[in-house]
Amino acid sequence: MVTDDIAKQVIDLVTRRSGVYMFRRKKYDTYTEESNIHFDVKLDQDDVEELMEEYFSKFQVKREGFKIETYYPEVTFSWNPFEKQIVDIPDFTIGMLIESAKAGKWLYD
Repeated sequence: MVTDDIAKQVIDLVTRRSGVYMFRRKKYDTYTEESNIHFDVKLDQDDVEELMEEYFSKFQVKREGFKIETYYPEVTFSWNPFEKQIVDIPDFTIGMLIESAKAGKWLYD
């Protein structure tokens, strides 16, 4: 498999899972390797879990080391409206999926 083909297949997979816009036919033209799955693609945790199941299966990537909680940490609720909890969310990009697919294992912590 050509590596550019892997990149295209990963972007296509993410695009299929991301839904569609009502007035725009091609949403996928905005996704690149730098697109953040959480902020740009805007997938919630349940959707990402399904995406990653399909991703690991389709590209035969070993899932050791991948934890969804790393990229979607639990935010505790506070009754105090003035107390904002700042949660550090690491990057979770399409490029990470592409590089891991090329390597055959999850490369990131």
